[in-house]
Amino acid sequence: MTKNRFWRLDRHPDGDDFASALSLQQETLAPLKDGEIRLKNEYLSMDAGTRMWMGEREDGYQPPLPLGTPMSGQSIGRIVESRDGRFAEGSLVRVFGQWAEYSTVVPDDAWAVVLDDDVPDIRQHFGVLGLNGWTALYGVRDIIGLVEGDVLVVSAAAGATGSLACQIGRNLGAKVIGIAGGPEKCAILTERFGVDMAIDYKNEDVAERIVAFGDAPTAYFENVGGAILEAVMPNMALKGRIGVCGLIAGYDRDEPMPGPRHFDQVLMKRLRIEGIFLPDVPEKGPELYERLLGWLREGSIDLPFDMTHGLENTLVAYGRMMTGKNVGKTLLKL
Repeated sequence: MTKNRFWRLDRHPDGDDFASALSLQQETLAPLKDGEIRLKNEYLSMDAGTRMWMGEREDGYQPPLPLGTPMSGQSIGRIVESRDGRFAEGSLVRVFGQWAEYSTVVPDDAWAVVLDDDVPDIRQHFGVLGLNGWTALYGVRDIIGLVEGDVLVVSAAAGATGSLACQIGRNLGAKVIGIAGGPEKCAILTERFGVDMAIDYKNEDVAERIVAFGDAPTAYFENVGGAILEAVMPNMALKGRIGVCGLIAGYDRDEPMPGPRHFDQVLMKRLRIEGIFLPDVPEKGPELYERLLGWLREGSIDLPFDMTHGLENTLVAYGRMMTGKNVGKTLLKL
């Protein structure tokens, strides 16, 4: 019988104390049921949105995980057993599975996708070609409606989705302002991702720096919320567009975040604000993938990886991502 190590959610975390909330367990894998597939995970994706799944809030876009169950998250691996004729053994797939050595899922429920083995670095199926890339392109192009000549601000710009949003904005002809924490990240934004201005929110006044850019932002790709949103909103151009992809500043709260102090600017400047949620448009996946693959092949988009090794170190990787110690996409290699 095959043994499987997995992370179990035992209690709701207090802030970033994940070690007290999750524990590494072992089980014997049950026989596969009709309609299920099982993959041996090769990589686990560390994603900020999963922090909400650990809490108690019932009003998010996904209900919280029940305590005592395996922690969920994206994984890439090869199918070792299949009882779904669409998914052959040996196929490389990406799913919403478990933080575990093996993920057992119902493909349609888990957004299972068979991946192209010919991509030189299969990690990009979590990066440029993964849901971070799809979300960035869908958000910048379709929700915000970015056009050539726009001025785009991106918060958490050195993270996985933010860094891709910066590059997509640049590729679509916008001027890009990236907001990140620390001089090293800001240097990466300008030197590697080609943003026109990088703002270090830890050491600079965000609002003052936006004003100093000269051209008021017409578009804003929001990943953070809180003080960053409050700094950007009053400095938007008339009829600016804001796409809200994430609100990481409030993911550890058990109650809704308070509204921004400058919410009146929505009226004064006739701002349009819309949430970015990729599962609303699953039919767009193939087209988003092809556009991103073209940019990746021509070298006009890239994503670095922040790597941690070993299932036992999952919480180290997750903590790096949640506290902003990473640049690019945070992954765990099993």
